[in-house]
Amino acid sequence: MFGKIIGALVGAEVERKRRQSGLKGAVIGAMAVGLMRRMGPLGLVVGGAWAAKKMIDRRKDDAA
Repeated sequence: MFGKIIGALVGAEVERKRRQSGLKGAVIGAMAVGLMRRMGPLGLVVGGAWAAKKMIDRRKDDAA
């Protein structure tokens, strides 16, 4: 369940950078989930930390 959430966050971030909504973010998010699962618990930690960092950075940019 957490892997799917992290994959969705990764896909959303990819599409946000492109300023579009489409298939590319979904595919990259799904691939990220597969990669994280193969890495085991460490992959989920790394993926979650990356998504959290992106959210924190975005909030800092919005506040400034």
